[in-house]
Amino acid sequence: MSNTRTITITAVATGLGMVALAACGSGSGGSGSGTDGGSKTVTLVSHDSFNASKDVLAAFEKESGYKVQVLKSGDAGSAVNKAVLSKGNPQGDVFFGVDNTLLSRALDNGIFQSYEAKGLDSVPAVLQLDKGEHRVTPIDTGDICVNYDKAYFDKKKLAPPQSFDDLIKPEYKDLLVTENAATSSPGLGFLLGTAAQYGDDGWEGYWSKLKDNGVKVVDSWEQAYNEEFSGSAGGKKAKADRPLVVSYASSPPVEVLYAEPQPKEAPTGVSTGTCFQQTEFAGLLDGAKNEKGGKALIDFLISKKFQEDMPLQMFVNPVNEDAKLPELFTEHGVKVDDPKTMDPKKIADNREDWVKSWQSLVVK
Repeated sequence: MSNTRTITITAVATGLGMVALAACGSGSGGSGSGTDGGSKTVTLVSHDSFNASKDVLAAFEKESGYKVQVLKSGDAGSAVNKAVLSKGNPQGDVFFGVDNTLLSRALDNGIFQSYEAKGLDSVPAVLQLDKGEHRVTPIDTGDICVNYDKAYFDKKKLAPPQSFDDLIKPEYKDLLVTENAATSSPGLGFLLGTAAQYGDDGWEGYWSKLKDNGVKVVDSWEQAYNEEFSGSAGGKKAKADRPLVVSYASSPPVEVLYAEPQPKEAPTGVSTGTCFQQTEFAGLLDGAKNEKGGKALIDFLISKKFQEDMPLQMFVNPVNEDAKLPELFTEHGVKVDDPKTMDPKKIADNREDWVKSWQSLVVK
């Protein structure tokens, strides 16, 4: 859910022997055998955007007696593909970072074993997409939404768009930049949002209108947000000319956090009628060498301590209802009351066909 995340639609074709995993974290060495309590290291496999405060991880290590090793294995799609390729002989004990757009791929390939985490009663049932089997545990949520440059719309005396329908109106022609749905997580989420809004028979017609209205497509979130979007700090430096971008509902607080001096108000806003909800999960890997440590780590990931640290580390929302959001989020963030959602099975059944159709329609 982090702003830097991209995905890979096609499966990784190379063997794991050719995959280099970058290791970070406070632990070292392999997981060892943990079912009898013999290992002092628990290994978390994640996408590149996982982050946590050092003191928060240190608190878990002190409390549990385990050292945490984090193996970052690329963007979300690549990380899932690598976990599938290593099924039964995983690189670690817990996997974090599979979201609802890729969940069925992971579950259908059997990479997780069941574990009902302690503290799960503090997580809304609607987010527990595998509640019957508990192969995955919800960790965070975020909303992919169109963001707008407040200064541009104030200067033009034009109301910013608030819905998918608004984006195809002539007054917003040539204003929107989005990411390629085949290479970018927010790009895919935006596509899924339109499919949820207009249905199987209507989303392609919508994208034809969006294309006619001048939507610009780039490969990655980094390019769209930091180079093409006029409302971001990077976009201002690049003299960007697109005041609408597909990003996240949590992007406005980021613009405040990293500005010097920090403004009283975020320079960007969120079109709340264009949002698609992402939920990220963690699961105990099938074949984990340190099952006991893995279970303890999953419990910690939904604990109040970790959940309250997460927003300013990964710019996502906690799933634990007892966790409080930081002031930066409550002041400058946007609460999306009714984001678009879609059943993971429907996503799995249609994702690749939709992306291929989208590419033919919009990119080619």
